Amino acid sequence: MKKYTDTGKKDTRSGFGVGLLKAGQADSRVVALTADLKGSLKMDAFAAEFPERFIQCGIAEANMVGAAAGLAITGKIPFIGSFAEFVTGRVYDQLRQEVAYGKTNVKIASSHAGITLGEDGATHQTMEDIALMRALPEMVVLNPCDFNQTVQATLAAAKYEGPVYLRFGRPSVPNFTDPEEPFEIGKAIVMNEGTDVTLIATGHTVWESLQAAEALEAEGIRAEVIDIATIKPLDEEAIIKSAKKTGCVVVAEEHNMAGGLGEAVAGLFARCLPTPVEFINGADKFGQSGTPSALMAKYGIDAAHIAEAAKKAVARK
Repeated sequence: MKKYTDTGKKDTRSGFGVGLLKAGQADSRVVALTADLKGSLKMDAFAAEFPERFIQCGIAEANMVGAAAGLAITGKIPFIGSFAEFVTGRVYDQLRQEVAYGKTNVKIASSHAGITLGEDGATHQTMEDIALMRALPEMVVLNPCDFNQTVQATLAAAKYEGPVYLRFGRPSVPNFTDPEEPFEIGKAIVMNEGTDVTLIATGHTVWESLQAAEALEAEGIRAEVIDIATIKPLDEEAIIKSAKKTGCVVVAEEHNMAGGLGEAVAGLFARCLPTPVEFINGADKFGQSGTPSALMAKYGIDAAHIAEAAKKAVARK
């Protein structure tokens, strides 16, 4: 089993800030808009280097989406940035009508996603955003796992022609992927190969799944770990290939049980390959205030719970 090293904890939103600046340096068409959250979205460096390409929209998210759609129609590549709760639920009509329906080239950068937002509580945490974005035709949904991968995902989003939802978080988490590894939209990444159970993870749960795999190996269970950084379009071929090999699956995500990666994978198996699946998610609940690590444990989205779910999946084969 390959061992991954935490090279230093970093927040994935800072990965977006670095990626946005690099995208702007590489392509003069890249512009950035935010709804009074430049600092929180780590857009400061882009705004400082390209002030003429940065628009502060104030707390007016719907107007920000409309402005971005207009800029995209003129040939620009706009990134709009806000908290995941505000840039999905608050402006869903605008995203549907002005971005997805016309396949407008707008990139939706959403920070502070999931319960790891922590102490701000349920009103600011969102566990429903992936479901909302998956439901929109033409929308690509990306959920990178660490700082390095978020940099690469941002660059890939800038090059992709069409709407992209890019999800990342607030807390500092392990940074463990190769900073030079190219990011290909629509492709899963096999982090570790195994024969007994497949752990399918996305975002913050990738590191947790790698830790679970190490614990399982000590008990004689070889887990295959797959990083699904692109939730839509889903890499169905990679998932089916792994499930055929291992015979059972665990899907781990920092999201509500409804409409997320788990249901996407379950739908795939229902159509193509009936497979025992266990689900790690936030169930059908809102979040609450607490530290990120405490909330991940409370909602059962950590390595210990993933390992236990893997044993249940193996027992069902």
